[in-house]
Amino acid sequence: MKAPILWAQEVGKNYGRRVGCREVTFILHSGEILGLVGESGSGKTTLLNVLAGRLAPSSGRVLYRDKNGADHDLHLLAEAERRRLLRTELGFVHQHSGEGLRWKVSAGANIGEPLMAGGLRHYGQVRSEAAAWLERVEVPVDRLDDSPESYSGGMRQRLQIARNLVTRPRLVFMDEPTGGLDVSVQAKLLDLIRRLVSRLNLAVILVTHDLAVARLLSHRLMVMKNGRVVETGLTDQVLDDPQDSYTQLLVSSMLQV
Repeated sequence: MKAPILWAQEVGKNYGRRVGCREVTFILHSGEILGLVGESGSGKTTLLNVLAGRLAPSSGRVLYRDKNGADHDLHLLAEAERRRLLRTELGFVHQHSGEGLRWKVSAGANIGEPLMAGGLRHYGQVRSEAAAWLERVEVPVDRLDDSPESYSGGMRQRLQIARNLVTRPRLVFMDEPTGGLDVSVQAKLLDLIRRLVSRLNLAVILVTHDLAVARLLSHRLMVMKNGRVVETGLTDQVLDDPQDSYTQLLVSSMLQV
């Protein structure tokens, strides 16, 4: 059994009287991809942001085991320590690349900045590593000095992935990473994500409304409705033999598309 890397214990988030998510408990292991699925408003993005330390929970806690084997409650960490983990061990890929990239600097600078924040100062090494990662995400290296504004939507997502993975994180949060892209672009990006995750042995928590994306990428699924997890299990098991009526409806809707 691979080592646990993240624990969610009775996690809940309220916005006044409105429930974002409630009583969510699970363990995530290194090298595992956990998919969060459900309709818009089901609570999956709220949960993702709580798990990533971007939103404070109203109840429960989120524990992360770092590369040295030390456990941390992400929401009790000092700000400096949380920022250090975000720079070195955690990543977050946004649905909209504009939230995860800096538009006014080059693609190379976008990839190089996390390296410099981690202490790498040699310009030649930073540029070389940025070029290597641009190549890994299948963007032409001659676009290294171009602004992300000049990139297509699919290339921007690839650049955002490179920016997140260049520091070799252990856990990456992904919020609809292929949302809004053309089908052909989605397919290529999903294949890239799957290969990189496997090669780097990443743990990933993936939010998606697309069950086909969930089936392709995730090992396990949690199905959410009204902030609660209504079904969880191995991805193929959940999608091929759904037990909850809500999950059955989601799967049926996918088959009718």
